[in-house]
Amino acid sequence: MIVRTIAVVAAALLVALQAANVWAENAEHYPSRSIKIIVPFPAGGTADTLPRIVAEKLREKWNQPVIIENRSGAGGNIGAEAAASSTPDGYTLLASPPGPIAINESLYKKLSFRPTDLAPITLLGTAPIVLDARPDFPAKTVKELIDYVKANPDKITFASQGNGSTSHLTAILFERLTGIRMVHVPYRGTGPALQDIMGNTVDLFFDNIASSMSLHIDGKLHILGVCGDERAPPLPDVPTVREAGVADFTSATWFALMAPKGTPEAIVAKLNSTITEILNESEIQAQFLKLGVQPKPMSIAATTRFIEDERSKWSGIIKSANVTLE
Repeated sequence: MIVRTIAVVAAALLVALQAANVWAENAEHYPSRSIKIIVPFPAGGTADTLPRIVAEKLREKWNQPVIIENRSGAGGNIGAEAAASSTPDGYTLLASPPGPIAINESLYKKLSFRPTDLAPITLLGTAPIVLDARPDFPAKTVKELIDYVKANPDKITFASQGNGSTSHLTAILFERLTGIRMVHVPYRGTGPALQDIMGNTVDLFFDNIASSMSLHIDGKLHILGVCGDERAPPLPDVPTVREAGVADFTSATWFALMAPKGTPEAIVAKLNSTITEILNESEIQAQFLKLGVQPKPMSIAATTRFIEDERSKWSGIIKSANVTLE
């Protein structure tokens, strides 16, 4: 009986060792065919442009096609589900902003996948949210804005990209930390919200810096504050919201590259290493910065911690405001 048990254990160890050797060999020759990166949002936005920049550099380095596939819908859930259910071999990846990775699990009553079905590879970059005000809004600084809203509770309107969007949740966080009350006006995306900000129809909008920056420069709206930890390099004269005295306030959008859970560690490590090299190239950094995005490569462990912290942060805000979507 003991001999048989030893034999069974030895056979199992041999199978495991052989499998490990196969994975290692696959990683050594990876990639040997085309890679697909699913973007769970429409083409044309920052979430689509960044992975296309990286994909082109990967193609040059590895001499293999790297294809971007846009699979939008349901707040990014459709594309994320497709990636999460793919074969975990490194040939199907997901490039996404926070929604399906760190927010939607707390926001939607039902999801057909779990964010933990996706394994972090690295962050591509981060971009601060900015606080927009309509052109003729009476407050010209964040401090003036807070005082004005406190004097006019439930009268000042703020736009969002939709219920449960990053812009909506950022405004809720701002209300919580400043003790103000505003009226939420949800829109179907950034474009319509910006149109109504510029048209003086709605008062405020927490937007991605890339969408609002040129409009601020042209005087079509006013960016009162940057919601990141530091001032944004493209807008050095615009103070952070923290500088206005809201010490614990920070909100940024970010873009991460993920793989289906179970993708061999050696392949994930190779992707992390190669993309880190790409994001450290001055040419790539310049392209990102033009979009208002700071390249932010991280180790796999650091990326994992970052995403876990983001999940915890937004989950708390969603629960406190009782925001849910079907």
